[in-house]
Amino acid sequence: MPQYQMRVDVEPAYLADQSDPQAGVFVFSYTITIVNTGEVTAQVISRTWHINDSVGTHERVKGLGVVGHQPLLKPGASFQYTSGTHLRTPTGTMHGSFFCVAVDGERFEVDIPIFVLDALSGQGFH
Repeated sequence: MPQYQMRVDVEPAYLADQSDPQAGVFVFSYTITIVNTGEVTAQVISRTWHINDSVGTHERVKGLGVVGHQPLLKPGASFQYTSGTHLRTPTGTMHGSFFCVAVDGERFEVDIPIFVLDALSGQGFH
């Protein structure tokens, strides 16, 4: 098992009650679960998201922490949060990364796998 490793699980959902398709507003939530699958306690410091709609519009979002937190995760521990985004089209994708620092000072990136946001099916996919 690698010393510095996190697993990221994503559950996206379409929020029809907050969307306005006629105005080109499609709102999605996504629940992220970060699990420290490594051997060393590490803290999530920042995140980078790449949000793409179906007509090629790309937005890069970068910031400290996740929903105002910088969780410190011991091996085997997890942190879950829900956030959201909006698209101008009914479908799109998201992917990104978390920047983490282990308690021993080692810095590492954790990939957030690509997932699909799909208002047509009423949910997202991962």
